Amino acid sequence: MTDSSPALPRNTVTRRALELDALAAILPMDRRDRLAEILTDDDVATLKHLAKEGMGENSLKALASDLAYLEAWAWASTGNPLPWPAPEALALKFVAHHLWDPARREADPSHGMPADVAETLRAQDLLRADGPHAPSTVRRRLSSWATLHHWKGAAGPFKSTSLRSALRLSVRAGARPRMRKSQRAVTRDILEALLATCGSGRLADTRDAALLLVAFASGGRRRSEVASLRVEQLIEEASILEDPDDPNSRALPCLAIRLGRTKTAKADEDARVFLVGRPVEAVREWLLRAGIAKGPIFRAIDQWGGLDDKAMTPQAVNWILKRRAAAAGLDPKLYSAHGLRAGYLTEAARSGVSLQEAMQQSQHRSVQQAASYYNDAERKQGRAARLI
Repeated sequence: MTDSSPALPRNTVTRRALELDALAAILPMDRRDRLAEILTDDDVATLKHLAKEGMGENSLKALASDLAYLEAWAWASTGNPLPWPAPEALALKFVAHHLWDPARREADPSHGMPADVAETLRAQDLLRADGPHAPSTVRRRLSSWATLHHWKGAAGPFKSTSLRSALRLSVRAGARPRMRKSQRAVTRDILEALLATCGSGRLADTRDAALLLVAFASGGRRRSEVASLRVEQLIEEASILEDPDDPNSRALPCLAIRLGRTKTAKADEDARVFLVGRPVEAVREWLLRAGIAKGPIFRAIDQWGGLDDKAMTPQAVNWILKRRAAAAGLDPKLYSAHGLRAGYLTEAARSGVSLQEAMQQSQHRSVQQAASYYNDAERKQGRAARLI
């Protein structure tokens, strides 16, 4: 076992870093040099191949991050680089190092990840968890490992009965509850509180109001989808009546958003969602005030009011929501951008919108996942939780 991966010649690291520059639009380039030290030449070649094949930006970022972690873990735990294909024993070791029983660890210090392996990963800023990892993180990294095997044309151990059994038993032993991406859903009342902080008339207020309304009303779009939204994706639709049963009711503006590639849809699927009324007015006002006629819709604004040409980052969407939450007197730790997605489905359930209709707007593929918000909303309104 070794404390770290072997030191690489400086010219090797520089060459890999320059190759990673070709992926600057996709990979987190603030970590380029670190990735160049951890990843092998084959790893870099695989990532470039995946980018060329058109793998989604966020999927490739996650894959690169997971690959770097797996390589570093392999060096720290075995003294060797990640083998292709990986033997079943190595995959089982990965599960044992990351999912373990805290109670058993107290009696047996050798249970779980060895201390020297953990120290090495911490020194590289790759390990932050003090206890066992979240099962979702372990499953994602195993899935990334399996995906990379597939693209390398190698058969991996990821469908083996023993690995699946070990993963299931380890998750059960850890007894770690699944954490929601946002502790609180951004429901309509919370959204209104956030929007109330956008009334000073500054350009940033107009942008943030449009961003929050579009993200929520379009089905609770993921922050990456909001950040990458472009004018070219907006399609003007005929106005619709506020009350479809009343021909004299007010006409509301309508836009369609062509989503393109998302986490659950391919670029050529032509998935669309709709905006009606207030969100349409908000995004039109923002585009007019900012003078945006093409390209990214939501962009950074500097301290002098200057508008960036590039799209804002997905992290910026999260920061905006948290900043507005703080301004509204709410605890920003309780809310994240994913709360808009949870809040949309929760509000749809409260308003009597059918699950099928809500899923057409949110573009959820999993009925089980979408239905969980409906079940929570119904249980809170029911009598079972209010017997005393």
